[in-house]
Amino acid sequence: MTNCSRIMAILQENRIETAPKVQDILTEFGCFIRVRLGLHDAAIDQCTNTGLILLQLCGEDVPVGDMEAKLRTIPNVKVKTMDLDF
Repeated sequence: MTNCSRIMAILQENRIETAPKVQDILTEFGCFIRVRLGLHDAAIDQCTNTGLILLQLCGEDVPVGDMEAKLRTIPNVKVKTMDLDF
């Protein structure tokens, strides 16, 4: 059974600037991403510039350290991971 118990949260404090760079990294590691959920405050007339991306990562050898390191090089991006152990 494939291990899908790792969750990664990516906080973008300036989505307009960081989104293209974050997207490039997520595309690079896309084979390990099972679920991606993007959250931000949105209204009809405005959209906040802060966003949160939640990822469920799957695989026995997910290169989480490499992915985190690349994301952390982007200013205004914060990353946290956790392993679910039920």
